[in-house]
Amino acid sequence: KLKTALAKDNIIVYYQPLINNKTLKVDKYECLVRMIDEESIISPFFFLDISKKSNQYHKITRSVIQKSFKEFENLEFEFSINISYEDIANNDFLDYIKEMFELYNVKNKVVFEILEDEGIKNYTVLTNFVKEIKKLGCKVAIDDFGSGYSNFEHLLKMNVDYLKIDASLVKNIVEDENSYKVTKTIIEFAKNLNLKTIAEYVENKDIFDTIRDLGADYSQGYYFSAPLKVPNLYCCKDKELYD
Repeated sequence: KLKTALAKDNIIVYYQPLINNKTLKVDKYECLVRMIDEESIISPFFFLDISKKSNQYHKITRSVIQKSFKEFENLEFEFSINISYEDIANNDFLDYIKEMFELYNVKNKVVFEILEDEGIKNYTVLTNFVKEIKKLGCKVAIDDFGSGYSNFEHLLKMNVDYLKIDASLVKNIVEDENSYKVTKTIIEFAKNLNLKTIAEYVENKDIFDTIRDLGADYSQGYYFSAPLKVPNLYCCKDKELYD
């Protein structure tokens, strides 16, 4: 199914807005991969692991990059794309990104989200990649920060711009004191390093109010909007916070 989807160009991108917690406006979008299969939309949960085992993963990443660059070429928003160490370690990946920058005018809009986990075999490769994409005007976010594996030494060397607070912390922040304390610590740590923080999995007003009070910079989650087929500035206008 995956090979067929790639061959038929049935790998598509959905866009989930990120809200600026100070202005309460949509500032950015995260680009999320989906697959079309016989008219239904399939979540990456069901195909990304398979894609890694079948050596198709890098093709999916490249498809998302190309489609996202094209989508945002004429929009004034930052947008983020998830990439893995497997992508970064691929010899011609950086050349592909440079090629896309020549095709699409998205300078200074692109954020690459990197998942920092035990799968990173060579931090020199990662740090060099970050240096190169920063030369192109890209920003870097560390995804799922606080999920149990965070190498602070390497984080400082990488010169990242954003920390995305892990969903498991955010979704439990109201009821669980430890989740609250860890999230508070991450936000304070980020502020001391002049990094911006993004809270993902903001699913209700209680979570949003708590995250905002702690000083997180951005919120992302179904409280504001599900991922959308097309970036839509007015997707969140029905929320109480706009009244």
